[in-house]
Amino acid sequence: MEMESDVFDRLDLQLLYALEVNGRASFARIGEVLGVSDQTVARRYRRLCAEAGLRVVAVRDPERLGQDHWTMRLRCVPDSAQAIAQALAKRDDTSWIGIASGGTEVIFGTRPRSPGDRDDLLLGKLPRTPRVLEIRAHQILHRFYGGPSGWLRKFWALTEDQVEALRPEPVPEPGPARIDPDDEPLITALERDGRATYPELQRATGRSESAVKRRLAALLASGAVYIDVEYLSERFGYPFAALLWITTTPAALTSVGEALATHPEIAHAAATAGPCNILATAVVRNSADLYGYLSGPIGRLEGVQHVEASPFLRRVKQLTYQRPAR
Repeated sequence: MEMESDVFDRLDLQLLYALEVNGRASFARIGEVLGVSDQTVARRYRRLCAEAGLRVVAVRDPERLGQDHWTMRLRCVPDSAQAIAQALAKRDDTSWIGIASGGTEVIFGTRPRSPGDRDDLLLGKLPRTPRVLEIRAHQILHRFYGGPSGWLRKFWALTEDQVEALRPEPVPEPGPARIDPDDEPLITALERDGRATYPELQRATGRSESAVKRRLAALLASGAVYIDVEYLSERFGYPFAALLWITTTPAALTSVGEALATHPEIAHAAATAGPCNILATAVVRNSADLYGYLSGPIGRLEGVQHVEASPFLRRVKQLTYQRPAR
């Protein structure tokens, strides 16, 4: 796979991948690995932020934390999806939101912090939402790909040596994946800006800079949180995304999920409880490429019984922020 853009080049893609490997790496360190100056990295970074929607943010990993993680599919009255999606986007427990099926469906991910929050959304607010005709809930059981493993690694923009040179220093015995109440100010600051400096994090938490460094290193090493990279894939020639609802035989669940994880088109794949047993996100150039993927690589997988594709008409929210309406 190759990314194509009239504005951004391979160095921009390498910078994105470098941030995916280590979102807090200094511009000097990234420049050394990429063979350019830190000023060049800083200039490219600012342009990616301004023109490609680049954001580097911390994300809590519900799988490592043992927390609920759901994908919800709402069938709506026509012309109501945008308003429902915008209302959901204001909630802290929604992680991404898309409008699909010609504007009659809202699909979103939610990570409730507690059973009470989950029940409030799933059993309280959503069933009482006017103009929602049907609710389908898919609980994420196991991640095959996605989360800390970003889609950009499938483009091979960096060598293995470059990737290793960018990885954070290992932390001996980081402890269990856990977020303590005292960690909330630190994580909240990083959810706004994953590259916030240590002095900025010190001011946000009231803890010493050395304490912030130690705790952040432990949180990242344990997997409780990871630093993610968000950008507009359409700026790099991949404007078309679809959610795939896949049903397999029980015996083929793992083999199909693991195969999907290797496909260049797949940005995320997980086993789910619900009407289907695998949920995957495909990112491609156009509808013809989606057809080729469904009829080819997926069609050849043994054990796949049914596939439904829901192309996104619009993506309303990604990670910790809302995308502007078009």
